[in-house]
Amino acid sequence: MSSHTLTEVAAPGDPRDAEPPRIVPRRRFGQWTAAGLVLVLLGLAVNSVARNEAFRWDVVGDYFTSAAVLRGLGLTLWLTALVMALGFALGALLAAGRLSANPVLRGVSWGYVWLFRSMPILVQLLFWFNIGALYPTLFGVKTVNLLGPVTVAIIGLTLHEAAYAAEVVRGGILSVDRGQVEAAQALGLSRWRRWWRIVLPQAMRSIVPPAGNMLIGTLKGTSIVSVIAVQDLLYSVQLVYHRTYQVIPLLMVATVWYVIVTSVLSVGQYYVERHYGRGSELAR
Repeated sequence: MSSHTLTEVAAPGDPRDAEPPRIVPRRRFGQWTAAGLVLVLLGLAVNSVARNEAFRWDVVGDYFTSAAVLRGLGLTLWLTALVMALGFALGALLAAGRLSANPVLRGVSWGYVWLFRSMPILVQLLFWFNIGALYPTLFGVKTVNLLGPVTVAIIGLTLHEAAYAAEVVRGGILSVDRGQVEAAQALGLSRWRRWWRIVLPQAMRSIVPPAGNMLIGTLKGTSIVSVIAVQDLLYSVQLVYHRTYQVIPLLMVATVWYVIVTSVLSVGQYYVERHYGRGSELAR
């Protein structure tokens, strides 16, 4: 008697050959229940905001495009753009210092990043705002005349952003494979062309996402300059509601403008990321 096990073979034309195995999707009752609960809560929240008379949406509409609010918005956008440009310019120098073979440059750059990342931005702004107590005059000019509120805001925010920008740029450069640089050297490319054509385009894939987050954070972070009487968007609406006592509606004006600008920046960030992500597996 043979020890082999006989296997039944379906004859030609057998219905079992024509019917593939049926795949039944897994039922995810928990996920659908959670999604339904989230939608219900979201609907209740939207309905509450829309129908709550305390928000005074008519007042929001009246002041949304008022001259004072638009001037504050313009200053906020200008301050954000200037601080980001100056912050990343200084941050790039600090990143180069941290990657330098010179121990002095590495130490000074590391110390700067450590110090300004350790200090709250509000403390930095108040320190620069009261710098006249330490240096009454600079270059023969009274400090109170040399450093006005807007100048103090630019200095404080720039020095703060530069510390974070330095780490973003350094991380982007370190993400580039060393072999890419060695290959460029083997081709005889100059140091400038290696950085501009090989290192920077690849580093931008790692730099753009955190840089975009920094830009949005800086936009919202500029609201802190209202404590030193810089007439940004928040300070502008504060001036209005101190006069009209319509606190909530005016705060909603500022909130909606921040949401709109942040949304526009997020869309721009998406396209910039897609541009620098071309050719990579993560590109969309």
